[in-house]
Amino acid sequence: MKYTADIAIIGGGACGLAAAITAKKAAPQKNVYIFEALDRVGKKLATTGNGRCNITNRHINIRNYHGEDTAFAEYALKKYDNSVLERFFEEIGIQLVFEGDKAFPASLQASSVVDCLRFECERIGVKTMCGFKVEKIKAGKDFVLFSDRHRVFAKAVICCTGLYAGGERLGSDGSFYRTLKDIGFKTVKTSPSIVQLKTETEYVKQLKGIKTDAKATLLKNGKTVKSEMGEVLFCDYGLSGPAVMNISRDALRTEGEFSVSLDLLPNMSETELAEMIYSRIRNLKQRNLDEFFTGMLNKRLSQVVLKYCGYKLSNSVSTLNKNDALKIATALKNFEHKVTGNTGDINSQVTAGGISTNEFYKDTLMSKRFAGLFACGELLDIDGDCGGFNLAWAWASGMLAAEQAVKYIGETKC
Repeated sequence: MKYTADIAIIGGGACGLAAAITAKKAAPQKNVYIFEALDRVGKKLATTGNGRCNITNRHINIRNYHGEDTAFAEYALKKYDNSVLERFFEEIGIQLVFEGDKAFPASLQASSVVDCLRFECERIGVKTMCGFKVEKIKAGKDFVLFSDRHRVFAKAVICCTGLYAGGERLGSDGSFYRTLKDIGFKTVKTSPSIVQLKTETEYVKQLKGIKTDAKATLLKNGKTVKSEMGEVLFCDYGLSGPAVMNISRDALRTEGEFSVSLDLLPNMSETELAEMIYSRIRNLKQRNLDEFFTGMLNKRLSQVVLKYCGYKLSNSVSTLNKNDALKIATALKNFEHKVTGNTGDINSQVTAGGISTNEFYKDTLMSKRFAGLFACGELLDIDGDCGGFNLAWAWASGMLAAEQAVKYIGETKC
């Protein structure tokens, strides 16, 4: 079957839906199509923010984004800032509420965000074709998109397919990324980001299920790459929690030995902590080491740290001295675990890397080699920190690409 579109949007996720609504409102007489490989749009979006959808962040800053040229994202993020996003969502029925700096729908349901975007597409006449996987693209006077059974002729194409985050069940198989790579687009190495880290398990396995607030630092060959304060979750395979996931991006992306150092008492200096521990040694000589930190730290966590230091828990506290106090303080401030991997694309919230931004104009998101071809969102080599930054980029880049696609096909209502 053959379809004809003025603007064809490949991918019905966050940036694809935002692009479709923006394009159709700007050019209501034009045919705007979404081609989605899955059986419904917004499937990945419905899972974001633990099912609550962290729509944006109160403080969008380019420092929260990563890629070979992060400045590329600045134009879109400033043009479509939070005031624009708040108005966009209010017009389709979504009220925003803030928890700290994070913005959520007032319903606290990601599914309601998908529903409102879908309802708006239906209301304004966006045509949505689900179960339509674009397998090939050909550029000419018009673009031709090919699936296994259909062809689409389009004046402009907006690529919103994402990459690998969430895995195939959420439509993230990277196939369209490979399609663009095959026709000559330059790429930047991809890897999971905002993802749990696998580590050597001798100690973390003993702590499975324990959560603690800590400062997590990613080290490469012993040197600091990035640090983050927040919750850390110990797992049988390694480390999770927001603090760890926010430092995960650079782990293993380059050659080197990576580890995560946990500062379990970040509000105290090592000297202060050593003095406190030495005071406990003097006051609690009657205890064995398995109960030494009872009343101060999580019991199981403190016991494992003591074993990490080489102590037997059956020993008496009276066997410790001032040097031991410093040794234990050092371990609590630097509980280090060698990184052996991550839990993969299926568990990641975003993919680092992608199509090189050098291939596109930052103020239009149009390809430098194929006029009328636009790309946005995670497909490009731009990824953000946890906390609404990636969705902010998805909305902003989708809207910018749509605005420019409408101008490209000859409409001026933007």
